[in-house]
Amino acid sequence: MQVAHPVLVWFALVVGGALGPRLAVTAARLATRDEAATPGRSRGVAITVLVAALVTGAVLLGGFRPATVGLAWVAAAGVVLGAVDLASHRLPDRVTYPAYAVCSAALLADAAVHGTWTALVRALVAAAAAFAVAAGTAAITPDGLGFGDVKLLGLLGLVLGWFGWGVLLAGIFLGLLTGTLTSVVLVALRRAGWRTALPFGPPLLVGAVLALGLAGPGALG
Repeated sequence: MQVAHPVLVWFALVVGGALGPRLAVTAARLATRDEAATPGRSRGVAITVLVAALVTGAVLLGGFRPATVGLAWVAAAGVVLGAVDLASHRLPDRVTYPAYAVCSAALLADAAVHGTWTALVRALVAAAAAFAVAAGTAAITPDGLGFGDVKLLGLLGLVLGWFGWGVLLAGIFLGLLTGTLTSVVLVALRRAGWRTALPFGPPLLVGAVLALGLAGPGALG
C-alpha cells in the first residue's frame, strides 16, 4: 500500500471538482436522451461535490499507482450512473463499458508494475461471478433486476474483488441493505408502495463505497 502524497490528494480534489460540472451535464443528457439538456443548479452542485469527494477518496485509497486510475474512473462513472438511474431507471452502456475497459487496463498495469497478479485474477473472477449470479437472478425475476444492474454488479465485482472476497461480500450486503432501508423509508413516508419499482443502481454503488471505506487503504492488493 502506498500513502497518497498531499499534493496528489489536492490534485485529485481539483480534477474531480473540475470534472463535476461536465459530468452533471452528461448525466442530465443521458437521463433525458436530450443533447441540449442541462442539470438544475442543486443537482449540478451535488454531482460535482460527489465526483470531487469520490475521486479524492480513490486517491486516498490507492495512492500513487496504476490501480488508482481505475478506481478514480469508476468512482466518477458511478456518480453519473447513479444520477441517471435515479432520474430515468437506466444504467447506460456508454458509461458502464468504458469503466470496465479503463479499470481492467489499470489493474493489469498495476499487476505488471507491482506484481499484484493474484489481486488481478481475483478481481476478474469476482467480476465474472458477480455478473453470472446477477444475470441468473435477472433471468428469474426480470422485474426486480435489470440487465443494466447486472453489468453494474460485474463492474463492482471487478473493483471490490481486487481488494478481497470479504470486501466484495460486504459491498453486496451493504448495497442490498441500503436498498431495503431506502424502500422501507419511502413506504413509511408514503413516497412509494411495496410494489413500486425503485432504481437498484444507487444502493449498489453506496454499498460499494461503504465497503471500500470500511476496508481502508490497507486492503489494497
